[in-house]
Amino acid sequence: MIPLMKNAFLNEYETKKQLAEFILQTERLSMDQKCLEFENNFANYQGRKHSILFNSGGSANLALLQASKNLGLLKSGDLVGFSALTWSTNTMPIIQMGLVPVPIDCKVETLNVMSHNLEEKLQTVNLKALFITNVLGFTGDLGKIRKICDERGILLFEDNCESIGSELKEGKAGNFSLGSTFSFFVAHHMSTIEGGAICTDDNNLAEMLQIVRANGWDRNLTTAQQKKWRDKFDIRDEFQAKYTFYDLGFNLRPTEITGFLGLNQLKYLDSTIKKREENYIHLEAAIKNNDELFTLDRTHLSLLSNFAIPVICKTPSLREKYLSQFSGAGVEIRPMIAGNVQNQPFYKKYVEKEYPLPNTDFIHDCGFYCGNYPELTESDLETLKGCLSKY
Repeated sequence: MIPLMKNAFLNEYETKKQLAEFILQTERLSMDQKCLEFENNFANYQGRKHSILFNSGGSANLALLQASKNLGLLKSGDLVGFSALTWSTNTMPIIQMGLVPVPIDCKVETLNVMSHNLEEKLQTVNLKALFITNVLGFTGDLGKIRKICDERGILLFEDNCESIGSELKEGKAGNFSLGSTFSFFVAHHMSTIEGGAICTDDNNLAEMLQIVRANGWDRNLTTAQQKKWRDKFDIRDEFQAKYTFYDLGFNLRPTEITGFLGLNQLKYLDSTIKKREENYIHLEAAIKNNDELFTLDRTHLSLLSNFAIPVICKTPSLREKYLSQFSGAGVEIRPMIAGNVQNQPFYKKYVEKEYPLPNTDFIHDCGFYCGNYPELTESDLETLKGCLSKY
């Protein structure tokens, strides 16, 4: 069988051995210096000023919107656009924050919201923010999308949980927005078991994210930042400050295990991204030779950090054929993430308005994916090529 993932970590045995030694030797496992060290290293890797570590990518999405509300950038009732082809944790926080979700259709050949999809939606809807998802390592034309958002005064956020390392000609995915989220769940590009992060260049947002992450406390801020908050609310001593909560927040803190694993796995990230791209290009040749499948457009990308191998069939009946081919060969497969989110039970329960999303519906009905990771062998790749072949 070819599973969605083979190992919890890159270089798994050595990583587990080092993790066991770290747990035995460290004096503190709650969030501390290893988390801070990873935050600094990951910010440098991504090329952004700040990185704030969380206990999951979903928590990062929730915190990003809560922090934006705390800062007055968003308010209840604001319309927030999001990629209709996405994951639940990109959409749920919009609802949970009292914002109004507005799904935006994608382009079939890129799997992502493109600038023309956004422009079409803006003809009828005035968005306050756009929370875009970079799907499976692919992206939309983020440079053009950023320009539209800048011109219209729309806040742009990126859910980059599936596309860490992907690059456009204009820069890295995750660097086009006010804030971008990342996931380090076991099935993602790098694993801290559970874990996530937000990257931003905005000092105020970074500061508020640290407050949101820790129940509204100031205890992870710098001394200067703490003084600012304590002076603002006339908190006169350290005793009182211990249990003072400045704004709405949650307990979304990671552990030192998260920080340790992040530092360990970050060393291997570039090599795993390279191998994922090589695997995809190898299999793309089989897709190009099959007129029953769509070949995805990645011409606007200079580096594809592929999360999984998407298969988009020309019709629903063809999808059934290829589902059988993959399953029969022992390949683990999944639907195209959450498909059209409007069809999900949670969405129907809380959101009344529904929008036409023909391309997302098409991908929902005609698409699926299988795993891509460095441990795929030559034999695995040949099996997958056979599954992608027209018989």
